[in-house]
Amino acid sequence: MKHLETTPWFICDKDDTNLCAYVDTDSNYFNAEPLLLHLYPDFEQKTNEEKDEILEKVALYYQDFISDHYNKLARDCFNVEEHRLEMKTECVIRAAYFRATRRYAQWITKQEGITKETLDVKGLEYKKSNFPKVFRGFFEQVVEDVLKGTKQTEIDKRILDFKSQILKNIPIEELGNPTGVKTLNKYIERKPVGGEAFTVIAKGAPAAVRATIKYNDLLKYWKLDNKHETIVQGSKVKWIYLKKNPYNIEALAYLDYDMPDKIREFLDKFADKEKVFDTILLNKLEGFYDDLGWKLVTNPYVNQFFI
Repeated sequence: MKHLETTPWFICDKDDTNLCAYVDTDSNYFNAEPLLLHLYPDFEQKTNEEKDEILEKVALYYQDFISDHYNKLARDCFNVEEHRLEMKTECVIRAAYFRATRRYAQWITKQEGITKETLDVKGLEYKKSNFPKVFRGFFEQVVEDVLKGTKQTEIDKRILDFKSQILKNIPIEELGNPTGVKTLNKYIERKPVGGEAFTVIAKGAPAAVRATIKYNDLLKYWKLDNKHETIVQGSKVKWIYLKKNPYNIEALAYLDYDMPDKIREFLDKFADKEKVFDTILLNKLEGFYDDLGWKLVTNPYVNQFFI
């Protein structure tokens, strides 16, 4: 678990261990392992189900203990006999990852006394709408595997295999960054004139806007705009980085539901899938690995010797 970065003196002395892993608006999450190992020296030899039962039992004990203490708190601090202060056990979490406030993943195995298997994820980068679905599914599986104890070496291999799929097998429609184009007209400085192929784009245009304008220009240049839909302001598009190409286009947008064959052929040839992996997925994985104290290596030959 990623512990709180700073601990107030009135909660825990600086030389003591703070077992509070995360705090939300009305919830506190504690690392119970030291207490469980103290109360049950053979805790590690028990099955996962037995561990869940023991943890819930301990949690319920402290729930009642703290709730009883609220009676004294109400009298001494608020001078009232009746109150609504109550501590309640929400769930048993077998493993969790806390990155920042409201950004976490937790593997819940019991909730309010009911046995379940739930991966609860809030606020992590891969859940955002501009994260391609194919990458989102892969990242979520990585998070789940980590929480369920899969070894780093196995996850490293899966990442390398997934990168290989991106470079060779996954259709181009699934690799683009999904986004909305809200300010298209603002960045059109001058449309093509006198045999020019491409619009002059104003400085400061976002990458998705530049990629959209280039798509519309290509559509007209190849005389495909009468058969296929041009992208207009407010459209939902996907866009992707390109390798060096005859038109010096750095990135190109597209509509995955209306892609001309010529655009598809152009993207299949010039899409920079390596950069797609690096910019969309790799930096997120590196941050995740760093939080775990792991090192991510995507070069499969890094540990090999050559003669």
